Amino acid sequence: MDEIVKAALRKWPDVPHCWGWLALDARGDWYMRDERVQAAGPFPRIKGSRIEHDKLRSFIERNYGHDEHGAWFFQNGPQRVYVELEAAPWVWRLDAALALHTHTGLPAQARSAWLDEHGRLFLDSDIGFGLVHTLDTGHAADAVEAGIWQPEELAFAAMPERFGYRLQPQPA
Repeated sequence: MDEIVKAALRKWPDVPHCWGWLALDARGDWYMRDERVQAAGPFPRIKGSRIEHDKLRSFIERNYGHDEHGAWFFQNGPQRVYVELEAAPWVWRLDAALALHTHTGLPAQARSAWLDEHGRLFLDSDIGFGLVHTLDTGHAADAVEAGIWQPEELAFAAMPERFGYRLQPQPA
């Protein structure tokens, strides 16, 4: 977490949380969802405005984390902005050497592989659970064919509970 964010938390510890305004899609893209977008429909059916500003994306990614209930958020200074997830908290990227890292750039080590009913490949890792990016399915197929990953089947609806995350966090 950025030092400026930690300082803001100390200065203003009781700022209310924000819900529904930020989302992460299955390709690792961030979306702003203002009141108009939220009223138009749920995420991911209505995504909102894709965040393309590099420094803003980088700030979000450095301050992305989760609470004790498996709800993921972006700590925006003293305010916690909860994130709606299309598929999982991490979107995995792979290279030809099968090095695994998150959509935010963090390295990880896969522990297990899972296929949902749509044929999407998910990986549980030392830092959490995520979906393999569609552009990297060729590299992932190489890992499966080499026996490095042996995917088990699991319905998508069962994944959040099993791996401890929430797709659409809500206020208590």
